[in-house]
Formats: sequence, structure tokens, C-alpha cells
Amino acid sequence: MNSRERVLCALEHREPDRVPIDVGGTRQTGIAASTYHKLKQLLGFSTPTRIFDVYQMLAEIERPVLERLGGDVVGLQRPAVAFGIRNERWKPWKLFDGTPVEVPGDFNPLVRANGDLLLLHPDGRPMAMMPRGGFYFDRLDKFPGAAHVEPDQIELPLLSQEECDHLHAQAESWRQNSDYALMVALGPPYELFFGMGIGDFSAWMITLATEPDYVRQLYERIVEAWLENLRRLADAVGDRVQIVQFNDDLGTQNAPFLSVGMFRELIMPYYKRGLDWIHQNTPWKVFMHSDGAIYPFLPSLIEMGVDIINPVQTSAKGMDPVKLKREFGDRLVFWGAACDSQKTLPFGTPEEVAEEVRENIRIFAPGGGYVLASVHNVQAGVPPENVLALFETAQEAGRYEYL
Repeated sequence: MNSRERVLCALEHREPDRVPIDVGGTRQTGIAASTYHKLKQLLGFSTPTRIFDVYQMLAEIERPVLERLGGDVVGLQRPAVAFGIRNERWKPWKLFDGTPVEVPGDFNPLVRANGDLLLLHPDGRPMAMMPRGGFYFDRLDKFPGAAHVEPDQIELPLLSQEECDHLHAQAESWRQNSDYALMVALGPPYELFFGMGIGDFSAWMITLATEPDYVRQLYERIVEAWLENLRRLADAVGDRVQIVQFNDDLGTQNAPFLSVGMFRELIMPYYKRGLDWIHQNTPWKVFMHSDGAIYPFLPSLIEMGVDIINPVQTSAKGMDPVKLKREFGDRLVFWGAACDSQKTLPFGTPEEVAEEVRENIRIFAPGGGYVLASVHNVQAGVPPENVLALFETAQEAGRYEYL
């Protein structure tokens, strides 16, 4: 099978030749630039390391590396991936640990007296901050819900013609010149529950719990933009893309952020409108990224129209792999779950990483419905030998003839 056939087979809950692998196909399955640079050195690649996502400091995965690690998926990106900074006119820069990288020409953080990095809006307002020695930025903006903006005063964030043309060109190029499966992130809106609170999450949680009428009015306004953006996105990429992604983190490490009842009453109906449109008007499969202990939400997410769940954080409470596969394996595709990203991947040995990858493949792979990926992005500080062990083991142990 080629990569596209392999992924589609798994998404249809059939067994392909081997478990499909995602290496950086999304901004939640990527590799931190410092770790990626060390990985390339280990593999013998000497090309410059580019940071395509300056928010999370994620590396652009080059095609030779993608092929070496067995990747089957490529993600389409907008001209400006983070903070409105366009990925063009690349220039040299260094991370705090001294790793040499390339960043977009308009990435010009202010260095504060204490060494922190500060990104400013064009009008001078603080937008994001990375503490000295840190690995990614924290957003400082208040989004509409946290700022309690009246819904009719929100400027709807619509995809521009330039963005649609850019996505169309990428999709067509990858389709004509590769056999990778293609995916694209939905949005805006990006996150109804979690994203509406960025900048002052506690204030947004209070609003969510005490002002349901305001929340509904806000969501109605935002979903107007979402449906229009879905139409524009479908016109731009059509059936060249197989998967569309959206994100909303519903769980902490030990429990959900909110009750299933509140989710079903306040949030699920608005997501369902968009996901229903996707299933009625496109061949796309819907990929939802949600961290943490989300087991109680899975029946509702399936009802809502989610086809694929990521990152399958098996270290969170209630996210036992055997239970997940047994109860939902015929209705959900599990995308992720390769190795515990909090313990084994950063602190284990390559042998321990390989053993855990084999065990998760043994559980999730039978019957299809599984795409292997790291549990969220591979973080800074992860030994490159462990990253290599993860993907090499996936290619070896993921062959269905040996399962």
C-alpha cells in the first residue's frame, strides 16, 4: 500500500499492510525544534532546522526525514501559522539552549531585561511571552469569552481568498507529487470550550457556569463564521484532503474540565452543526484533538460526529488502552498513543520506548482503526535516540502480518 491507501484503510476500520504513522502531520503531533535538530544529527542530516510554528517552537519536518521515520501523513498550513507571522523570508536564530534554527523574517521578539521574550501586537500590546530558558510561548491575549465581548461586536474571523488559494496550491502539489494522506486544521473558530478562555481561563470558566445565555449567543455568532469557513475550505481543497482537524482540550490529567451534562447542553450542539455539515457535504473524516482524561466524553463525541480521537493520552485517568479499544474501537479511530510522553519517552531508555510502542500497537492495531503518533508533540529535551526508537519500532512492529 502507499501512504494514502494505508491511512484510508485504517480510517475505515480495516487492516492495512502496516499501522500508519503520523510524524508531524498536525501541530499536536510534531517535534520541538531542538529535539528535531538533534534527531537530524543522529540520522546524518545537516540541513537547517526551520521553525514553522513559533508559538510552540515546532520544527518543519523535511520530506527525507518524514520518509526515514515512515510518516504517512502531511498537514496543510496557512501562510501565517502563529501570531499572524508569515512563514517566509527565513533568517537564522538561536533557541535558548543554543540550537541553531531558522525563523520567519517577521519573527522579532522583544528581549526583556530579565531575558524573557515578548511578542507584541502591531499597536504595542503584549501578545505572548516565553520565559528565559523556556521552550514555547504563553498567549497573553484575552479571547472573546474571557474578555466578555458582546457577540454582535465580534469581528468574524473568515478565511481570506489568499489563505484559500494557499491551501489549494499545497493540496494540489502534495496530491500530484506524493501519495501521502493529507489533513488540514479547521477554523476559525479553533476551540469553543477551551479556546474561548485563552488569556483568562478562570474568568471564562465562571462565565461558562453562570451565564448560559451569553455563552449561547457567543457560540451562535462564532459558528456563523465556522460554517462559512467550512464552505470556503471545501471549495479550496475539495477531496484532495482526507482528514480535517479541530482541537478542544476537555480533560485535565485526572478528570474532565467540565461535566458531560454541561458539554452536551452548551457546547456539543454547536460543534454538531459544523460536523454535520462536513459529513453531509464532504468525504472528510473528522479528527478531534483533546488531551487528558476524556473517557466520559467519548460516547458524546461519537454522537457529535467525531471519527478520530487524538492524542489518546493513556497516562490520564480512565484512559486505559484495553478498555478504550474494547468499548470504542469499532466507532472511533485512535490516533496517537504510541508511548507515554510524560515518563517513558523523555526519561526511559530506547529499549523501554520500543517495548511500550510494541505493546500499544498490540492493543490498538487489530481490526484497523489505529494511526500511530506521539502523544502530543515530542517535547524539547527528549533524547533523539528515544524518538528514533519510537518510529523505527512502529515501522517494524506495526506490520499486520506479524501481529
